[in-house]
Amino acid sequence: MSLEKKVGAALFEVIDPELGINIMDLGLVYGIGVYEDHDVIIRMTLTTPGCPMHDSIINGVKYRVSQVAEVGEVIVDLVWEPQWNPGKMSDKAKEMLGFG
Repeated sequence: MSLEKKVGAALFEVIDPELGINIMDLGLVYGIGVYEDHDVIIRMTLTTPGCPMHDSIINGVKYRVSQVAEVGEVIVDLVWEPQWNPGKMSDKAKEMLGFG
């Protein structure tokens, strides 16, 4: 399994504490980049710019990804464009939140 896929799998374990759903199913992760030196950059957003769980989620991402074997530095690139919306969620997340 590629390092990018290992990182992606690990991100399914990072839970948004307010919603109780992982950040991958919420559609918060826009991209995973792996450099030659195995440093990893996660391009992601949050549900709102004023998200009160900002630090908790970002620290959870850094912590969990740093546990993946071979990963060097973990960089989180928090972006607001494109803006997150419920349409970015997986069907599973939509069902859990009653958007079905």
